[in-house]
Amino acid sequence: MKHENRPLLSRRHFLSSSAGGIGGIALAWLLRNAVTASEHPGLGLTQAPAPHYPPKAKRVVQIFCAGGVSHLDTFDYRPELERFHGRKLEGRGENLGFFGQPGLVMKSPFSFQRHGRSGHWVSSLLPHLAGCVDDVSFIHSMVAKSNNHTPAIFQMNTGFTMNGFPSMGSWLSYGLGTGNENLPAFVVLPDSRGLPAGGSINWTSGFLPAQHQGVAFRTQSDEPIVDLNTPAAVTPSKRAAGMRLVNQLNGEFADAHPGDGAFAARLRSYELAAKMQMSVPEAVDVSREPESIRNLYGLDQESSRGFGRNCLLARRLLERGVRFVQLFNGGAFGSPRINWDGHENLEDNHSRQAATMDKPVAGLLHDLKQRGMLDDTLLIWTTEFGRGPATQGINSPGRDHHPDAFTCFLAGAGIKAGHSYGVTDEIGYSVGENPVSVYDLHATILHLLGLDHERLTFYHNGINRRLTDVHGEVVRGVLA
Repeated sequence: MKHENRPLLSRRHFLSSSAGGIGGIALAWLLRNAVTASEHPGLGLTQAPAPHYPPKAKRVVQIFCAGGVSHLDTFDYRPELERFHGRKLEGRGENLGFFGQPGLVMKSPFSFQRHGRSGHWVSSLLPHLAGCVDDVSFIHSMVAKSNNHTPAIFQMNTGFTMNGFPSMGSWLSYGLGTGNENLPAFVVLPDSRGLPAGGSINWTSGFLPAQHQGVAFRTQSDEPIVDLNTPAAVTPSKRAAGMRLVNQLNGEFADAHPGDGAFAARLRSYELAAKMQMSVPEAVDVSREPESIRNLYGLDQESSRGFGRNCLLARRLLERGVRFVQLFNGGAFGSPRINWDGHENLEDNHSRQAATMDKPVAGLLHDLKQRGMLDDTLLIWTTEFGRGPATQGINSPGRDHHPDAFTCFLAGAGIKAGHSYGVTDEIGYSVGENPVSVYDLHATILHLLGLDHERLTFYHNGINRRLTDVHGEVVRGVLA
């Protein structure tokens, strides 16, 4: 049987047998760009859509503190805890803790003071962030749907407590496209000590096109992305010859399969990998920064060096056009817990974890501000839920999970500075005024980026899906 138009070598076979792998196709994007859309329309890149209205923010950095930061021991001062200390927690409805062992009300082991012109209360646990209160807007009335880590983290990242839904970074990549040609639109910097509950599902693109998936850097390694370096044996002439062949095969495949979205996504990933070979080594080299800047982020201290490097790297990625950078502080949920999950001894747990996070995040805020980047960058600090006002069990110094009241803060583009929104009751058990759901928070973030959360949709399985499901209202009270 004669096949006159059949290529001599398949695309898949060539790529799988190429000695260089991703490195062996490093120039594909250059050669691909030489092919016009009229010659091979299947190779064309999707144009980034315009926002629904003029945005306040161009880029986002999110600090996610995994494990459940206690609002009562950080930013939400409840002096009544001292008066009720040692009493039974009564008349508050069902116990919201995960382990179902409510003990006695416990006052905070940390002292609180007012800071800044705004006079916001911050505990002694976070001395560096205490100096940033006039630059941020606190939301003290956050409410989550789950008291279990994995579904609660999923909700904060994807809007749903179940897995498989696109993350917020993926929605932003889908809705706004990328701000550069050499780096991903959505980069994730996990804690070097381990992944959060749910792992990489937290930055999945779900049912959105694959190119909107978060790209996780290996923060525990000097090589942030595996197999990015080109083998020395692959000479420039060999690479150029290989790229011409790859480009020919890509063109033949695109012509034979017009409108193949999966192929287009794979091709874009190869193009991006090629560009990243040139851009990533420079972007991740924090040694290029002055010593004063490295020290600002806490790289001069062992406790904060790892997360401080990630925060500095986040700034470098943002200024190079990355749309969304997500940093995780805290990861592994084994024993001992390397996160904010202060069940057994909250004072010890939060003290150790705060030492990794406090100075780096304050340094990031100061650095963005002094460079003028905070004017068009939205900074988000959050966690999956808070912790209860009572101890976990009788005579225990720890606090259990608490989804009905917790704190997050926003800073930067379009956000009121030195402001607080919402309050909890006298012991921080429930929201007293202006409850804010995760849907509301997501709607607000999209609004600041020029996106209407009700119009940013993707048709999937008969439903126009969106980040906020069928809920959400913009929190106007935190907007400048």
